[in-house]
Amino acid sequence: MPNKKFNEVCIIKNSILIFEVNYYIILAENMKTVQYREALREAMNEEMRRDKSVFLMGEEVAEYNGAYKVSQGMLAEFGPERVIDTPIAELGFTGIAVGAAMNGLRPIVEFMTWNFAILAADQIINSAAKMLQMSGGQINVPIVFRGGNGTAGQLGATHSQSFESMYAHVPGLKVVTPSNPYDAKGLLKAAIRDNDPVLIMESERMYGDKGEIPEGEYIIPIGLADVKRKGEDVTIVSFGKIIKEAYIAADELAKEGISCEVIDLRSIRPLDWDTVMKSVKKTHRLVILEESWPMASISSEIAYYVQRYGFDYLDAPVMRVTQADTPFAFSPTLIEEAMPSPKRVIDAVKAVLYIN
Repeated sequence: MPNKKFNEVCIIKNSILIFEVNYYIILAENMKTVQYREALREAMNEEMRRDKSVFLMGEEVAEYNGAYKVSQGMLAEFGPERVIDTPIAELGFTGIAVGAAMNGLRPIVEFMTWNFAILAADQIINSAAKMLQMSGGQINVPIVFRGGNGTAGQLGATHSQSFESMYAHVPGLKVVTPSNPYDAKGLLKAAIRDNDPVLIMESERMYGDKGEIPEGEYIIPIGLADVKRKGEDVTIVSFGKIIKEAYIAADELAKEGISCEVIDLRSIRPLDWDTVMKSVKKTHRLVILEESWPMASISSEIAYYVQRYGFDYLDAPVMRVTQADTPFAFSPTLIEEAMPSPKRVIDAVKAVLYIN
């Protein structure tokens, strides 16, 4: 097994924090392959064993082991006082969790899907996000909201929405989008320990994804992007499950001699502007790929920031690849037409390179 590269990662060994930045650490015998759901479960289990104030609540998280089996076995270990099944009442149980966080506990709230969490937006936006400021810094809300986000096939318009930009719009919230098991565990552990509300945007279509994680405990600080692939000709910025389309596109473009640098933001708010700008200064071209609609999106914000602070480094206009600006369809043909694809990424890359 090759050495594993860890960028800006804090690894905890024997209670000592070890920061390894841009070094290769030999972990051949210490790595294991797990599913995305298992990485999330490990993060929650470790934090609940470490801190008795941490608990999990949500629809079907206990008796049913989670809608997507993320919480499998947790009820047996931690009992019904710390792994709590809730009614189908997102606004109600989110309000209970926010109140618990205000009083010193550290809840993890699982939404079966962020589409259902629209009902809980009042508590997330008006209570969790604003409490620290409204209390003059006296009351923290250390809470994690997590669940499936974005499209997942033929689920129709009301069950296929991406909510990163909506919540990232709100001061007081942190928004995280892990795209693989390694990032999922490290970022969730950081989120649970954070004193601010953190939203973890997962995906029904990633829970079965497999990847390597260390056997030991590790944490990935919130707010650090990761350069997943080095490149020279163009920068592709993405996050969440849709970044897989960027990997496919980069592989195809490499066959034509086009070198793409692929950046996984991992964290939407705060956003790692330094990593994005450093790459743009090198490649002079930027394509942004996201799963959501184009209006008032994360790609809109990145495009503005780069043209505002990096205009002199750009050799071509910034290009965006997003979902079609329409409610999501049920028809497979229309879904394929609406969703970002490797072909659309390839076309965007060639456009900024002025290749017909």
